[in-house]
Amino acid sequence: MSGKPANGQDGNANAMWGGRFASSPSALMEAINVSIGFDRRLAAQDIRGSVAHADMLAKQGIISEEDRDAIHDGLKRILEEIEGGHFTFSTALEDIHMNVEGRLRDLIGPAAGRLHTARSRNDQVATDVRLWVREAHDRADAQITNLMDTLLTQAAAHAETVMPGFTHLQSAQPVTFGHHLMAYVEMLGRDRSRIRDSRKRLNECPLGAAALAGTSFPIDRHATAEALGFDGPTRNSLDSVSDRDFILEYLSIASISAMHLSRLAEEIVIWMTPQFGFVRLSDQWTTGSSIMPQKKNPDAAELVRAKPGRIIGSLVALLTVMKGLPLTYSKDMQEDKERLFDAADTYELVLAAVSAMIADLKPVPERMAAAAGAGFATATDLADWLVRALEMPFRDAHHVTGRLVAEAERRGCGLEDLSLDVMQAVEPRITDSVYAVLGVENSVRSRMSFGGTAPDNVRAQIAWWRARL
Repeated sequence: MSGKPANGQDGNANAMWGGRFASSPSALMEAINVSIGFDRRLAAQDIRGSVAHADMLAKQGIISEEDRDAIHDGLKRILEEIEGGHFTFSTALEDIHMNVEGRLRDLIGPAAGRLHTARSRNDQVATDVRLWVREAHDRADAQITNLMDTLLTQAAAHAETVMPGFTHLQSAQPVTFGHHLMAYVEMLGRDRSRIRDSRKRLNECPLGAAALAGTSFPIDRHATAEALGFDGPTRNSLDSVSDRDFILEYLSIASISAMHLSRLAEEIVIWMTPQFGFVRLSDQWTTGSSIMPQKKNPDAAELVRAKPGRIIGSLVALLTVMKGLPLTYSKDMQEDKERLFDAADTYELVLAAVSAMIADLKPVPERMAAAAGAGFATATDLADWLVRALEMPFRDAHHVTGRLVAEAERRGCGLEDLSLDVMQAVEPRITDSVYAVLGVENSVRSRMSFGGTAPDNVRAQIAWWRARL
């Protein structure tokens, strides 16, 4: 918003830049330069960092305890005003840092000017954004864990529900719906591992790096790092103010994870078509058509499928911003926040929506089972049986199976419906024990190799993951 700044100073005076500049920036310069419209989201982190900084300055004897107490009281009131919606943000003061400092001067007078001793907006914003991104990591971790738990619940209920497994979106081999859902648990487990690994890497504090070279004041950077919950201070002042890897890494992780969610959403869209009819969603997650009353559109799943494009776009945008920047800070970096905030909001929305949809999802087992047996899905089981029972080389078994599939196709029946005489006409050594592997349930139960689709395997994997959630 425009108008008189929150600190009561004349908007035409350029107090921010001091005596070097005689007049304020033009309206156009203000429009391209101002960031308070979006970086106000850093208010709580900015104030938290300032409280820790003031406390450290007082402990080091750089400012008085009286000034520290006044600064703390003023910052507390400012936070209350912001959280209560009573704070007036000023575009003339450009960003959240100067808005807070301007209001602090209104409240406590000249002591407010001592808060910025031994720091710069360069290390201040780097600290604020790290704090915000760290919280975003923690929110994502909790949401991913919740989604994994929801998937595990559905998988446990459907460890034996047979469905077709696909390659090239063509029916391949029977699997169970529980096994299929557990594939997404694995993906999300990797996402959660990446989030936790990234959080460890970002948990260093830039505060005290100042503009770029450190400061001559006897500050204690380890104290401020500890007060803000960091593992320690960053080790190079130049890198401290110019590093945005922690944002890029978060956006990268969010992009990969959102891609996983998009794949799941695409499957829900496919499964809900009348041609598949594998699952149902309640009216809460679907919409109708304005002219076609029979329609039940999976709009929520479609939007989950679409929104990763925004997150991936934010990653590409910030990579493009950062790729040509020399050390250290450049104003280009101001472009990081809108991309970060939009991506985080989108990612968290998508995680929440998918969790709710999975909880609401109702499989249709009879449709899944019917499709699982279509397309000669047990052909591989037949080939494997020929290898095991007849000690036939796999390539020969593959050829025999192909001839039997062709015969079943000619007769318009499944492999399990071919008579023993018909099978023996192709391969005389086949016995009636072959039928034990040709039903989809038998096929699924036989896949006992580690990581396979056998129901007992699925239950074991569910138990393994529950122990780790």
